[in-house]
Amino acid sequence: MQKILTLNNISPLGLDHFPRDSYEVASEIQHPDAILLRSFNMHDMVVPDSVKAIGRAGAGVNNIPVEHMSQAGIPVFNAPGANANAVKELVIAGMLMASRNLCQAWDFARALEGEDSAIHKAVEAGKKQFVGFELPGKTLGVVGLGAIGVQVANGALALGMNVIGFDPDITVKRAWQMSSDVRQAASVEELLAHVDYVTFHVPLVDATRNMINADRLKLIKDNAVILNFSRNGVVDDAAVVAAIDAGKVYCYVCDFPSNLLKNHPRVVTLPHLGASTQQAEDNCAIMVAEEVRDYLENGNVRNSVNFPEMHMPRNGANRIAVVNENVPNMLGQISTCIAEAGLNILDMLNKSRNELAYTLVDVDSDVQPACLQQLADIKGVLNVRAL
Repeated sequence: MQKILTLNNISPLGLDHFPRDSYEVASEIQHPDAILLRSFNMHDMVVPDSVKAIGRAGAGVNNIPVEHMSQAGIPVFNAPGANANAVKELVIAGMLMASRNLCQAWDFARALEGEDSAIHKAVEAGKKQFVGFELPGKTLGVVGLGAIGVQVANGALALGMNVIGFDPDITVKRAWQMSSDVRQAASVEELLAHVDYVTFHVPLVDATRNMINADRLKLIKDNAVILNFSRNGVVDDAAVVAAIDAGKVYCYVCDFPSNLLKNHPRVVTLPHLGASTQQAEDNCAIMVAEEVRDYLENGNVRNSVNFPEMHMPRNGANRIAVVNENVPNMLGQISTCIAEAGLNILDMLNKSRNELAYTLVDVDSDVQPACLQQLADIKGVLNVRAL
């Protein structure tokens, strides 16, 4: 019986992918084999030695100590693209809210008082201050063309907008999914000079922190709209507010309220709603549950942020999984140890990613504890399992 610890409420549709005859799933459980979470902050948590995998039912993993998990030989899985449609819809909603001044107009309407006749008169007199503009023909810049960015770009094209994208690390898979009508920018600076709207879909790392700052705001077109449904910190909020107050930026729409932003008349802040749909939560939970289960049962790796992608069909009933530091001669030592245990190798797959290497080995007979211990004793081996 394998044990799954949940640190947040995970969609039952995802948890149903763990058969109850072989898995125990609970929010309080001793010696878990895997952990599933959403937004729980694991940085101050003592992770039990029994844990073999961590699954984040979402895309970002800032709340997980990924480097520490890598040092322990534990893969961290996520669910890229599972919430892409939810975020895409909110970005489009954000553009509409900004363009038509919807939030400001709603506040105006809710504050009206008096008889209906007086309200109707005030409406006709006041509506001119909320005159907006339409999306067709405007240009959207999309920074980050992963699963979400590609859907945003394609969705904006469908609305009649022009789209410019920037992502130096776009994958072949995402490039195939993106419309050929999306123009390519060579830099963030080039993109900003041509757009009426700009939206960000990047992780928060050193290279993306304050990606929009005072210097880059000088390059943007007048009356541009900035949207951030990515991560708090990607946009320098103070610089954007200063640009709004100076008349350079028209509106800022983001998912990260603060005292600086929440009451500004030209800023729309939402309470981190990007992936907050039932469909997105279900999709994320299902995807990460399938990834964790496949790793626990077969050692396969799909959508891990720290392990190499790995899938090897079973060749026999006995499999060994070895996680080790990515240094020379590890594969030779692993093969020798298996041979000395009298095991014949039926199939083997080895891949590396940065400082980690991972090996799956199918053998012709049962793997004894002594063999696993000998593998674990090899200098540089971080984790060993028999599957």
